[in-house]
Amino acid sequence: MADHEYRVWAPRATRMRLVSEGASTEMEDAGGGWWRQSGPAGEYGFQIGDDDAVRPDPRSRRQPRGVHDRSHTFDPHEHDWQDGDWTGRRLAGGVIYELHVGTFTPEGTFDAAAGRLEHLASLGVTHVELLPVNAFNGTHNWGYDGVLWYAVQEEYGGPAGYQRFVDACHAAGLAVIQDVVYNHLGPSGNYLPLYGPYLGDERNTWGEVVQVREPEVRRYIVENALYWLREMHVDALRLDAVHALVDDADDHILEALTVAVASESAHQGRPLTLIAESDLNDPRLVTPREGGGYGLDAQWSDDYHHAIHVALTRETTGYYGDFEPLGALAKALERGFFHDGTMSTFRGREHGHPIDVDRMPSWRLVVSAQNHDQIGNRAVGDRIVDVLDDSQLLVAAMLLYAGPFTPMLFQGEEWAASSPFQFFTSHPEEELGRLTAEGRIAEFASMGWDADVVPDPQDPETFRRSVLRWEELGSGRHAVVLEGYRRLAELRRDWAALTDPSFHANRVVVDEETRTLRLTRGGSLRVAGSSDAEAAPGTGPVDVLVNVGDAVWEAAVPLGATLLFGTSPSVALDDAAVHLPPGSGAIVALPIA
Repeated sequence: MADHEYRVWAPRATRMRLVSEGASTEMEDAGGGWWRQSGPAGEYGFQIGDDDAVRPDPRSRRQPRGVHDRSHTFDPHEHDWQDGDWTGRRLAGGVIYELHVGTFTPEGTFDAAAGRLEHLASLGVTHVELLPVNAFNGTHNWGYDGVLWYAVQEEYGGPAGYQRFVDACHAAGLAVIQDVVYNHLGPSGNYLPLYGPYLGDERNTWGEVVQVREPEVRRYIVENALYWLREMHVDALRLDAVHALVDDADDHILEALTVAVASESAHQGRPLTLIAESDLNDPRLVTPREGGGYGLDAQWSDDYHHAIHVALTRETTGYYGDFEPLGALAKALERGFFHDGTMSTFRGREHGHPIDVDRMPSWRLVVSAQNHDQIGNRAVGDRIVDVLDDSQLLVAAMLLYAGPFTPMLFQGEEWAASSPFQFFTSHPEEELGRLTAEGRIAEFASMGWDADVVPDPQDPETFRRSVLRWEELGSGRHAVVLEGYRRLAELRRDWAALTDPSFHANRVVVDEETRTLRLTRGGSLRVAGSSDAEAAPGTGPVDVLVNVGDAVWEAAVPLGATLLFGTSPSVALDDAAVHLPPGSGAIVALPIA
């Protein structure tokens, strides 16, 4: 008996056939480019026009044998969800942990990742962000070459494994952010153009762009977002490279997503969050729709990463050049963006727009000291652990946990992981694999890197080198750095000043000559009229002190100050000054005036 209704949008087809259980059945024209037919649940595919080849479903929920093969039905409602009491987590005050399922554990599966959630909770993590997991060609990949947006990669555990992971996260009190890519499709296994006008004429770095002006393609995107939030119980989506979404419609695709997700959030009664990755430094993304913006909840800010990176490593090549003065870090702390209409020498033009710091809460900017892009898009995928000592690594962590923004950690940074995160692919097509490797080498050769140094993305060792080594966790410098991260997590939880969302709660003083920075945070949350004796623990202001210069800094602090955190044992509070050796930092609780 037929027990499944198959539907597919294929306006380019003059006829469509459903192939299931070895039989090919003509599909009915349902109008508007849609076709439908009933058939048994299980393995299936579509024959487009008079082509005998069987293609996967553009809305496939499972691809057991890869993206070139037939699809398989999957009922997301069969999972026995255990998160009925889960009410979600707001992003404000949170900490994000970015991970790649395939390299986070040696097993590279959702189930194995679920076994590490207690470790994440010890870091103060509230949101687990997964790099894209939708189906791509091959066995390992960063995920940004996905071609079937509704299917979950089988090697990770498929859709059932994904549901178990989300359930485990919610049981541990952790929200799940799914990284989704709506601006392009991968180069292998993309059969969508055979069905309809999914791709436009424009091109970007990754190839032809998705045709978001087409109503049914917009519907495809919006319904995909809702699929993750409804059927998979995801709490938030990170939208990849929204600056590459070409849309001149009055109702921009980002607005359409905002409206749909807000409606879904109201229906489910829990916060559902949209986070944009953008290269535009444009606060319009997170400005409410009634204020003329797109209404997203948060966006990435690379400027803060660049400012921290340059301050600690003193690397000033490429786009890092504008961030050489320590004042760049100070401006990012006080204004959110460094480039807010200023000249970007890397781009050769003015870049960015100013943030209205009187109205926008600082948590709407997601920041990092390391992430998959900034590590993986270096020639050898090297981490800052290779050039910084333990104290300097903890300075970077301190500027995340004690800074005004939403911090995001990248897998392994919390224990100074020795494994790189390199660019790896596993294209089965020999020619595509060769072109990918040659393109990667040519890209870095133009930057002065020796071709012999750049790893071959197709070499399985490139992938294996990138897998985290959990055995490092409890020894040597790894244990020292991990202890520092955990202490910072405690302070962020205990001190209200460290999650104060007001830009005006941040006062920064920089000395360019000595390369020292003092960030004073908070104090504004104390109840007006309360006396010192009435002030609750953790409600006073704090100083975040950073010395990235070459000499010791004796940082003056008021009498009665308390040292809460030092990045090395050499950091000490003596009378009315904090002793800070080069490459160190401290957090000091200030007496309430």
